[in-house]
Amino acid sequence: MHAPNTLNWIRAGLFALPVYGLLTAWATLDPQPDQVEQTEKWARYVGSNYYLVDHVFGTIGGATLAILGVFALGAYLARSRAGRLGLVAMVLTVIGQALGLSIGGVTAFATNAIGRAYLAGTRDVMEVEFSMAMTATLVVVIVLLLVGNVLLGVAVWRSGTLPKWAGSIWVASTLVFYVLGAAAGMLTTGASLPTQPVGGLLIAISGEWIAWSALRRPSAEPIDARAKPRVR
Repeated sequence: MHAPNTLNWIRAGLFALPVYGLLTAWATLDPQPDQVEQTEKWARYVGSNYYLVDHVFGTIGGATLAILGVFALGAYLARSRAGRLGLVAMVLTVIGQALGLSIGGVTAFATNAIGRAYLAGTRDVMEVEFSMAMTATLVVVIVLLLVGNVLLGVAVWRSGTLPKWAGSIWVASTLVFYVLGAAAGMLTTGASLPTQPVGGLLIAISGEWIAWSALRRPSAEPIDARAKPRVR
């Protein structure tokens, strides 16, 4: 039996990154109404089938593709000039996405059930409160994803194999999505902000650039590392 071509599998995995970005942009495109001031409207929004599909495929599906894509990116960067940095960034980002899946599951299914119960006449369901552990987990997730993705962008910049500006856009997408989007949303409206879809689109642009660049290269090693030594 022939051994699998590992580099080709890694290159294929990188294309999960732009799809993750597009799904993330879609999932954050329509912010939910204020739960306290617009309770009825909020319940109709979170209790809808659209909300459930949006979160299952957009949020949870996007995070799953992010894990696959970041694993591929870390593996691709491993033989570059920024190999160690890329692997550290990969670990931080994957842990953040994995922890975030627990938040995504609660948001998708529990919140949807609360909205449906409220619309069915069970008004007391609005008194349900999630524990502080969930809030603490969300803060940890944002910090891990912020640090991990910034380091990933820096690793792409330093790699010598991938376009530097693709790494810059990746860093910019991280700051726009997590700092100006997720964190700012938690502190203000409690919902997604318009900056988050913009961040998602920047992720898609950077991810597409990275994936196509890797596909066109014959090797993951820097060009100068593959150069033949001169004969004196």
